[in-house]
Amino acid sequence: ASGRLPDLAGGRMNESLLRGAVAISGVGTAGCGDASGFTDMEILAKAARSAVHDAGLKMSDIDGIATANLSAALWPLNVVEYLNVRPSYVDGTNIGGTSFIGHMLPAARALMSGQCNAVLVCYGSTQRSTRVPRRERADARALLDPLPYEAPYEPFNPPSSYALIAARHMHEYGTTRRQLAEVAVAARRWAQLNPEAFARDPLSLQDVLSARMVSDPFTVYDCCLVTDGAGAFVMVRSDRARDLPQKPVHVLSCATSVWHRQVSGMHDLTVTPASESGPKALAQAGLTTADMDMVQLYDAFTINTIMLLEDLGFCKKGEGGAFVENGAIAPGGRLAVNTNGGGLSCVHPNMYGAFAVIEAVRQLRGDCGERQLSKARTALVHGNGGVSAAAQSTAVLSTSDVL
Repeated sequence: ASGRLPDLAGGRMNESLLRGAVAISGVGTAGCGDASGFTDMEILAKAARSAVHDAGLKMSDIDGIATANLSAALWPLNVVEYLNVRPSYVDGTNIGGTSFIGHMLPAARALMSGQCNAVLVCYGSTQRSTRVPRRERADARALLDPLPYEAPYEPFNPPSSYALIAARHMHEYGTTRRQLAEVAVAARRWAQLNPEAFARDPLSLQDVLSARMVSDPFTVYDCCLVTDGAGAFVMVRSDRARDLPQKPVHVLSCATSVWHRQVSGMHDLTVTPASESGPKALAQAGLTTADMDMVQLYDAFTINTIMLLEDLGFCKKGEGGAFVENGAIAPGGRLAVNTNGGGLSCVHPNMYGAFAVIEAVRQLRGDCGERQLSKARTALVHGNGGVSAAAQSTAVLSTSDVL
């Protein structure tokens, strides 16, 4: 954990050696909600500077960059130039909204090998304040990212794909519209405790069920927000983190699984690659779901929360609907899920993954004010990428006393 290159077994790094070797030492957000008048890059830079300052570092200390955005093919180069850094490590892997959780494993490897000393993971989008008409956006996406088996039918993606997944889950396991609505209401109750959340108005089960239909079975409250926002966090080796101002949050593990691209490529509409990445990350961390004090996951739609809780192992397949009933994942429930309000009520600037990490770090530090959990030593952070639950990344974070 002090920067030495770890032993290799069969040509591969033993991922268990990563346990606690690196830590997140700084986090920052900017422009969350509506950032009218600013660009993606400008609010990214604000969040990046905030995270670096929070870590007790200067931008000149940053020698690793991990970033992704759908707005530019060479986005990492734009970020490097704008921030005026000269990294020895760059990761621009884009697997959708989970990218920033997926970035954590290669960043940890780079830190452990000594390739770099401080990695800035960052994202920014002003998709709300610079919104273009849906038809125009869909036409551009079809040219740049064709989905050959689905595009001819002009689906309203991503809602159409996730609605298909939800409909199948409802058919196969008896999941109900009311159970989906429980997810939205729980997220809103957390958001009402978070002054940074975009949507904080009261929300009832009936409000969700009677709202405008978007893509059957989803109403508008089953779908994530459309906001602006930027998020960033700084990773360093744990020995260095101990000397920095903030309480270090250790990365115990990280795993990513990708099985398909289009919803039509799913072998089973009710099972995501989280069923692989989740158990793998927990095993590498040497912990189980019962050890997790919180879950911060990518709730692009209400069905995501139900299916991911199943796939990650918090309940059996098909039992996710019953698991979330009666406020079980809301404040005061049996499992704290998305304590910031998640993508459904806090912030969702097209790619949400970085914000799940940031909320976990803030909880583990004890910095969450009214929504702070009384017990916050471990967190499972999970990201979802693509318009069809395609890419899934799971990380386990902890405080120092869990090592």
